[in-house]
Amino acid sequence: MSAGALSIVIAYATMFGTARQSDEGTAAHLWQLLMAGQLPVIAFFAIRWFPAEPKRALLVLAFQVGAAAAAMIPVWWFNW
Repeated sequence: MSAGALSIVIAYATMFGTARQSDEGTAAHLWQLLMAGQLPVIAFFAIRWFPAEPKRALLVLAFQVGAAAAAMIPVWWFNW
């Protein structure tokens, strides 16, 4: 889901540029839904796998945090 959110940011910036818009568009709403929608998935994964395989689960969770940060950094950088 983070990769999808990052793809939306990149596609939007490629097609329309990085100028700030007066109103949030479809891309912004899709980004928000993807970023918020992955939280229950991450929570389920952590609850299910962290007790059984803590090292592997921590590695996957760290990767997920990095992917989420990669999707959030362009939004922060361009002040969208």
